[in-house]
Amino acid sequence: MIILYTTERDYPWGTLRSTHGSKTKVVLEEKRLPYRIENLPPGNLWKKPPEMTARHPLGKVPYIEENGLTLYDSTVIDEYLEDRYSWPRLLPQDPVMKAKVRMVEQFADEAMLGGNLPPIWMPYWSEPEKRDTDRMEKGREGLRSRDLPYLEKLLAAAPAGGYVWGNFSMADVAIMGVAMGLEVDKLALDRFPHVDRYLGTLRERPSYRAISPRTKVADGSSLQDPHRQDATPIR
Repeated sequence: MIILYTTERDYPWGTLRSTHGSKTKVVLEEKRLPYRIENLPPGNLWKKPPEMTARHPLGKVPYIEENGLTLYDSTVIDEYLEDRYSWPRLLPQDPVMKAKVRMVEQFADEAMLGGNLPPIWMPYWSEPEKRDTDRMEKGREGLRSRDLPYLEKLLAAAPAGGYVWGNFSMADVAIMGVAMGLEVDKLALDRFPHVDRYLGTLRERPSYRAISPRTKVADGSSLQDPHRQDATPIR
């Protein structure tokens, strides 16, 4: 069984999760792989205890363990799962389309999940009176001025299917974390109708339930479903 090390915590305003950990959680859900969560205290991301840095030298989440193998970095983990488990495909086999999917995944990862979303998302891990509202608004403005216009343009030209490149792919997996964060923040998307509709589509996927702010930590893994079937690894 795969063990996913991440950070999740219930709050009155919603259940918050690591955005990068959520990327890997979505892939596990989409591929219907049995896994369990090892939920680390949020403070570990700052304290970086030795047992954490022994698995991830930067003391970050996520990292996974599977049959004695430890892997860190959400993109590396997700592509490992894609290579090892055969269904469903989240990266196209065509090299041009695969590059396009990776390009958007990288943008979402660097510009949003690692860029403008944390100033908005991380304050929600504190009580309202302790939040830096100026920093939060700076993150929102970064999304409005750069990230969301780019995503709106992509979606306006997207092929049929409802996702960035038509079919659901790793590009969309990365943006699932944005859908999660903005569900809590309730950022107005009137200027970005394609993005608004697209995030709604992402939230309707069964895999989103595992990262939804409306899903409590105790209910956040579909492994609890006794009828779940294991995926088959590529030999």
